[in-house]
Amino acid sequence: MKRPRIILADDHNILVDTFKAFLEPHFDVVATFADGQRLVQDAPALAPDVIVLDVGMPIMNGLIAGQRLKQVLPRVKLVYLTMNQDPDVAAEAFRLGASGYLLKSSAASELVHAINEVMLARSYITPLMTKGMVGSFIQNLKRRKAPHDLTLRQREVLQLLAEGRSMKEVAYRLNVTPRTVAFHKYTMMDQLELKSSAELIQYAMKTALVAA
Repeated sequence: MKRPRIILADDHNILVDTFKAFLEPHFDVVATFADGQRLVQDAPALAPDVIVLDVGMPIMNGLIAGQRLKQVLPRVKLVYLTMNQDPDVAAEAFRLGASGYLLKSSAASELVHAINEVMLARSYITPLMTKGMVGSFIQNLKRRKAPHDLTLRQREVLQLLAEGRSMKEVAYRLNVTPRTVAFHKYTMMDQLELKSSAELIQYAMKTALVAA
C-alpha cells in the first residue's frame, strides 16, 4: 500500500527535525519548509497527501498559506500543529479547510493518529482542547463565523504591517503601490472598528496572524 506523502512546515527547526524523525517510519516525509510563502510556492509540485503546518509562520502565516494551498490542492489534508489554544483560531482554521488541529504539547504519537484519521476523510482535533467532545466540538467550529471576514489581500497586508514593516516595504513585497496598502489598512480599521494602528497590530496578534 502506498504510504501517504507528508510535508512539514514550521519555522522551529528543532521541532521539525523531531517530528520528521518520528513520522518517517510511518509516512514519506517529502519536504520541510520554514515559512508559509515557500510552502505555497513549492508544495504543489510535491503532490502531498497531508501538510502539517503551524499557524504562526514568518512571511505568510499558516492560515493564509493553508487557504491558498486548498485552492490549488483541493484534496490535500491540512493538519495544524500549533501552540495556539484559542478556539477562534481553531474555528478559522477549519473554516478555511483544515482537517486536523493539534497542540505542540500533544504527544508525538497523537500526530501519527491525526494523520491516519484525516487520510480516512475524518476530522481530528486534539482532546487537549475538546475534553473528549471531539465530534460536536468540530461541528461547532465549522459552523462558527469569523467576527470580521478580512479578504486574503487584507490579511497579507495586516501580517506584514504587524511584523513592523513600513507601508512602502509592504507595497514592495506585495507588488502594489503604497497608496493601495494605505487603502487596505484604513479599510481594515474601519471594518474592524479600530481607532489606531496600534489597535490593528493588537488585532493581528490576537488572531495569530503574526508568529509568536
